[in-house]
Amino acid sequence: MTNPSSVLEDESGMDDRPVVERPKHGLFERLYTGTGGFQIVAKRRMYYAISLAFVVIAVVSIGVRGFTLGIDFAGGTRIQVPVSAGVTTSSVADEYAKVLGHSPVSTQQIGNGTSASIEVRSDTLTDAQSQKLQTALVDTFHPKDAQGNISRKAISIAEISSTWGDQITHKAGWALFWFVLLTMVYIAIRFERDMAFASIASLFFNLIVTAGLYSLVGFEVTPAAVIGLLTILGYVLYDNVVVFDKVEENTRGVLHRNNRTYAEYANLAANQTLMRSINTTIIGILPIVGMLVIAVWLLGVGTLKDLALVQLVGMIVGAYSSIFFAVPLLVSIKEKWGPVAEHTRKVKAKRAASAKARATAAAAERAESARVKAQGPVDMPEPRMTDAGAPVPGSRPAGKRPKRRS
Repeated sequence: MTNPSSVLEDESGMDDRPVVERPKHGLFERLYTGTGGFQIVAKRRMYYAISLAFVVIAVVSIGVRGFTLGIDFAGGTRIQVPVSAGVTTSSVADEYAKVLGHSPVSTQQIGNGTSASIEVRSDTLTDAQSQKLQTALVDTFHPKDAQGNISRKAISIAEISSTWGDQITHKAGWALFWFVLLTMVYIAIRFERDMAFASIASLFFNLIVTAGLYSLVGFEVTPAAVIGLLTILGYVLYDNVVVFDKVEENTRGVLHRNNRTYAEYANLAANQTLMRSINTTIIGILPIVGMLVIAVWLLGVGTLKDLALVQLVGMIVGAYSSIFFAVPLLVSIKEKWGPVAEHTRKVKAKRAASAKARATAAAAERAESARVKAQGPVDMPEPRMTDAGAPVPGSRPAGKRPKRRS
């Protein structure tokens, strides 16, 4: 099986045929070998269109629907009811709606075992509404305290002011700003200019699409979701470093070689890191899925669910952006101006000249073959023979000489 690391060396002595003329292989073989079978850069217009569609949908959703802010950001009232016989998320939500005339913002179970409780989040309630709801919940579910006695205090009602939520939102925004700024500085130092620009664009693409999906689906934005978003930005940065390191390795000295363009070497790098990105994403997603299962089905911990959701979405978007957006964008920037653009023109001109020369030679060969065929076969007289029956050495055939081909 072909070793992907030796592909560039093997190609150095090849003719001027482009990479796209490789023999066709199966999907999994191309993924495993990474020998440039997927034309990612060549089809970059298609991937630009897909990426643009993602961004447009995300921006429209953010502008029209906005975000579903958690109680920590928007403020409101949080009610907790201990889990006992007959106490479920649906029964508590129904009781809330019956008493106050509207449904709560969210209802979920948190904790497990004897410490489990049903948490209800709603808009800010007045003191009268809180007292009325607490009384109704006590009469319906008979909550018990630690000593096993029915107690009104077993139901916890806490008010979270919008001022505190604004402070949390302000701090989260600044944390996101500084993280992105420091990431951009690192990328600018780590990569050369064009790679830094493509990587930063990929970072913002990941931010916008992940935020847009949260807005579109209606996932609740909590402090845990913001922390998860910062985490996946680190993952996107890691994936970009891996991919661009391979691009840098493949394209080193490309201006002194005329058998391949920068785009073809970059496409080969994307193929060589594609399987690695897929494996990294799958391995990263598995514990996140496990976290979701534990958080939702076993523990009912809302914080874990919020953290896992944003990481799941962000890692998938990040894997796409590092291969199918960042690399094509880098090639487009390189081929727009500078020495790479001139090198690409030279390689394409050389290929065009070689193709024209091959076409001319093939046409001449076909013309010669047709002319010879039109002349027909030439009769050759028998040569003079000796008494022993052998041709006379140096003798020419008797009769007319055949016409010499010009």
